[in-house]
Amino acid sequence: MIQKNLMPKEKTIHYCLCGLGCSGGVDTYVKSLLQAQPPNVSPHVITSLKNIDQSQFKLLNVQEQQLVWDITGECPVVYTLHNHSPYCPSGSKYFSVRGTACDRAMSTLGCTWGHLVDGCGSRRPEKIIQNFQNSYRELETLKKLRIPVIANSDYVRGQLIRHGLPPEQTVTVYCAVPIPTTSSEPLTFETHQNSRLLFAGRIVPEKGLDWLLKALTQVDRRVHLDIAGEGRTRPQMERLAKQLGVSDRITWHGWCDREKMDALYRQSYAVVFPSLWHEPAGLVTLEAYARHRPVIASSLGGIPEYIRDGKTGILVPANDLKKLAAAINELAEDYQKARSFGENGYALLLEQFTIETQVKQLQIIYEKTIDNFHSSRKNT
Repeated sequence: MIQKNLMPKEKTIHYCLCGLGCSGGVDTYVKSLLQAQPPNVSPHVITSLKNIDQSQFKLLNVQEQQLVWDITGECPVVYTLHNHSPYCPSGSKYFSVRGTACDRAMSTLGCTWGHLVDGCGSRRPEKIIQNFQNSYRELETLKKLRIPVIANSDYVRGQLIRHGLPPEQTVTVYCAVPIPTTSSEPLTFETHQNSRLLFAGRIVPEKGLDWLLKALTQVDRRVHLDIAGEGRTRPQMERLAKQLGVSDRITWHGWCDREKMDALYRQSYAVVFPSLWHEPAGLVTLEAYARHRPVIASSLGGIPEYIRDGKTGILVPANDLKKLAAAINELAEDYQKARSFGENGYALLLEQFTIETQVKQLQIIYEKTIDNFHSSRKNT
């Protein structure tokens, strides 16, 4: 049965995802946009497109792969891509056996080898088949629908083009974060002297915590590492820290709420983002900027597009222990540089990465998509 009259008489724009509260970063992103109250955007999220008369919407902004299958073409649609799902069956772009990022194009042979040998995803045959089906189906559906695809970095946009999407069908809109409601001040000399470094993220192999722990052995012993996050490899990482003799320089905070995270950002002199996979973007950088903190990060995926190397932070080749340690020491030893990088990051955030800036960019895309949709209807 088709659902009708879900909307008021005047059509509005709707975000579509499987449900607020269950989609991690996507959930946070959509909530932030809705809180900004963009014009003509409904505060109500569509969680399923099945059996809905889609002609009642002014435009749909689809956020997740499983909703793409049910787009009917009855209204204008854009698809916001937050991950690697259309061109990476495992979604990881990471070889766990090697501990390195994957640069292969999607292919049956290469990706099957990746799953079975390189450990990029599940080795279960039924899971491998399902991963392939989902990625190829998503990619081919996007090509067929010809709807605009919004990428959160030029890296992601480049991968889409590499896998056959026309350049004019995809556009980059960088991630954004709200400015903290509590006042944020530049790094103080006292905070810098406390020498606390922050890692915030899931404790899984691709996030590079093992690389960071090994680099810590070459870092000034005054530097103390705060680890905010949980994950399946935390026990292994705790054992590794003991083996390396750095346990006394680490505090494991586990999962932290926003208030706790805010406090950890503010007590740090820098934030370290040592990912070993091709992060599509990475909100950690922007969260650090919002609190005037510099970022030390790997130069993979979309990460370099959010960092001005030598101005807002330091980019390091993945898995390079000496360079990661050197970057950590550099900012630990130079207060003025750490403070300056943090101030530059905050200025960059205000210039390019605020929710207000993103809302304006999206409105332009929406208007163009709506115009093109109705123009194509008139010509058929």
